[in-house]
Amino acid sequence: MRKISLLIGCLFLLLSCQNKEDKATCDKPETVETSDKKTFEMYEMSDMALLMEQMYVDNQRLKERILKGESVGEFPSHFAKIHNSMMTDPSENDEFFKKQAKIFLEAQKLIYNDPANAKEHYNKAVQACISCHEVKCSGPIVRIKKLTIQ
Repeated sequence: MRKISLLIGCLFLLLSCQNKEDKATCDKPETVETSDKKTFEMYEMSDMALLMEQMYVDNQRLKERILKGESVGEFPSHFAKIHNSMMTDPSENDEFFKKQAKIFLEAQKLIYNDPANAKEHYNKAVQACISCHEVKCSGPIVRIKKLTIQ
């Protein structure tokens, strides 16, 4: 009786595996050939997007130095490019953006000019980023908030 049960179990297993293989081959989509005229365009980041990515990395490192009580170093001169970097949408470089960029740079410079209060100035710089992105481009806000020092 035990051998018969084992034999039936093996047959059932073999048949169920066979059905899955057949089903898998039926579910595969057919290959459709496309014409040579179809082209793919690679996304290229704007100068401003690249600058903001670099500022994010710089501020991550700065946050670590502040938390460890290390020297904050010198103000990164490339931050000043925020005023003239080409944006993805040039119309976004309006008076609001220019005002927010100025507030951000002032707060960022204070970190280096007043290192005794670096944490406070740093959080103001991060908040300046968030304030601008709430109006202009909300996508990275969650990521920017992670820069805040608690």
